[in-house]
Amino acid sequence: MPWDPLSEEQREIRDLVRTLTRERIAPRAAEIDESGDFPWDMVELLREHEIFGLAFDERHGGANAGSLMLLVAVEEISKADATVGLILAVQELSSLALRLAGTEEQQDRFLPKVASGEWIAAYALTEPGSGSDAAAMRTEARLEGDEYVLNGSKRFITNAGVAHLYTVFAKTDPCAGHDGISCFVVEADAPGFEIGRIEPKLGIKGSTTGEVFLNDCRVPAANLIGAEGDGFKIAMRVLDRSRPGIAAQALGIAQGATDYALAYAQTRETMGQPIVDHQMIAAKLADMETKCEAARGLLYKVGVMIDEDAPDLTKYSAMAKLLCSDVAMEATIEAVQILGGYGYIKEYPVERMMRDAKITQIYEGTNEIQRLVIAREMVRENRSSALTEVG
Repeated sequence: MPWDPLSEEQREIRDLVRTLTRERIAPRAAEIDESGDFPWDMVELLREHEIFGLAFDERHGGANAGSLMLLVAVEEISKADATVGLILAVQELSSLALRLAGTEEQQDRFLPKVASGEWIAAYALTEPGSGSDAAAMRTEARLEGDEYVLNGSKRFITNAGVAHLYTVFAKTDPCAGHDGISCFVVEADAPGFEIGRIEPKLGIKGSTTGEVFLNDCRVPAANLIGAEGDGFKIAMRVLDRSRPGIAAQALGIAQGATDYALAYAQTRETMGQPIVDHQMIAAKLADMETKCEAARGLLYKVGVMIDEDAPDLTKYSAMAKLLCSDVAMEATIEAVQILGGYGYIKEYPVERMMRDAKITQIYEGTNEIQRLVIAREMVRENRSSALTEVG
């Protein structure tokens, strides 16, 4: 019996998501990948069953089911379709700044629409010249009367062009580095807000990824989240809580590929026996399953930590994202190998899963950055060795 920290109520929600995934999402996965169109019908499905609101407070129309439950839902959906899993994960990511640092007035104004799925949300931090180095961002915001005027551009923004609400980071003090970054809510119909190129991609093709241009974009001063200069701190708090969402997406891909490869290996015969009986195939499946289960244990631990507002979240969040995404890449490559030539053609889903898996090692902070974060946090812990002192 797998380790399961979920309550009975949470298991019921998981069962609902599993049923929706099997009956409604899985049959659409290949078509979404082939067309590259944003799946509004899947958005409507999540709206209809109130999946968007899982982690939101009840006062904003949510279920208050917690971050762990949200991670489980993203994982379950991503077993069939990483694009739809990402839609749910990014809705969480894009609302976190408001939930963590927004005023009650801001929260009451915006969060009910995001929790219901009436509005799709996006998170605009990355720029053409600043990905992992947020201090290098060039987008600026200046206060004019009761409005901020934003100028600059953002790149690789998930949900660009389909989102109604964007969490945007800009420098209110260009000379102050990280301390000069501020955070804003920008509605898609704001004057001066424009969408640029939507990128053709290797995977997660039904999810839009594009450019955002802010050309004298005017937003009310009341749309500043936190105080001027709080933006970088807000962004880091958000990422500590959103990286596990990408980890859940990655784990879902990994488990979905493992399950499919197992089913295939049980029916495909060579040399008079199912290939699952061949030692090399069995060993691959065993490794895939073991790594998925290990990654799940870490991911669920992080979900519990978020719900308990644990103080050492940064390291564990980075570890979960690192491990789950590496396992996703490994498991999908092995799944393609197990299917052989069939694994390389679009008729079978594992080639799509392999393409989808790659991005999980890149966005929400590359895995190289995750390793730096983990090592930095280890040093800060100032742990003592059980052995004799070094040096």
